[in-house]
Amino acid sequence: MADTADEISTRAHLPSSFDLGVDGSDIPTRTLVFGLTDRHGAIGLGDLLSVAQACNLSEDQVRSCLRRLVAEGLYERRGEGREATYHTTDAGDLVQRAVLSRHLLAYAQDAAGRGWDRRWHLVGFAVPERRRAARDGLRDHLRTLGGALIHPGLYVSPHPWEDQVAEGAAQLGVAEHLTMASTDDLSAWGITDPRRLAAELWPLDELARRYEEFIADYRDVPQWLEAQLADHHRLPEADWLPGVLAFAHRFSECNAADPLLPPELLPRPWPGREARELVARCRRLGTMVREERTSPTLFWVFDEAIAHLP
Repeated sequence: MADTADEISTRAHLPSSFDLGVDGSDIPTRTLVFGLTDRHGAIGLGDLLSVAQACNLSEDQVRSCLRRLVAEGLYERRGEGREATYHTTDAGDLVQRAVLSRHLLAYAQDAAGRGWDRRWHLVGFAVPERRRAARDGLRDHLRTLGGALIHPGLYVSPHPWEDQVAEGAAQLGVAEHLTMASTDDLSAWGITDPRRLAAELWPLDELARRYEEFIADYRDVPQWLEAQLADHHRLPEADWLPGVLAFAHRFSECNAADPLLPPELLPRPWPGREARELVARCRRLGTMVREERTSPTLFWVFDEAIAHLP
């Protein structure tokens, strides 16, 4: 006998909606801003405030976050009052493109199941102390791209990341301080075996644990969403928005820490792949049960990556 929607909801610890029992006010406001920014790097303050209200985030929280993002040089404001719009700067675009490229890479590697050419890509830099902010920005950029620190000022990745590294360095004005190289014969701390090196360079055990916790918390959601569709039930924004924000935030915390290593360097089975499959299923089904189909799109980067799946 098929499970009922109520039975599925109870088993998945869902209180009859997609909010997963999470208060949207627990979600970082920065996550909301970046998540609501459209493909052209724009976000309207009015749309942002209406979504924030549904997630129990105050107007003061939103405005404070926007001021910080402007001060950091990631967004610029155009217009006044609730009619104002915010647009990503070149630095903000760099962040958005890095996030999108990571999602595309992850799903492409999952689909291929292999593909590493056994080359390590190294980036070294020596940015003067007087350029400390730019140096910190470059370090953050390398980490965002999944690079691992071998020695102070020397990072490594198994991916051909040179173009992305150069773009970030140029944006920060430190391109002249970079050195880049690649090799198929890397040795660090006396280790040459690629899989052992990867285990030393990146905290894969901790990352696997986080992915497994995410999977355990959300594994029943697709079945629950399918039950909602079968019942022709649609979720109002007050239920859908906090749920999708909580879901995306939990996954993004794992994804941001993931160097997205090629399958050849990972333990098997690798829970990151299962987590991404879960995201794809929940994203497709969650969009279908949303009541307000014309409302602003959240986290379009997920849709872009999922659209490239075979």
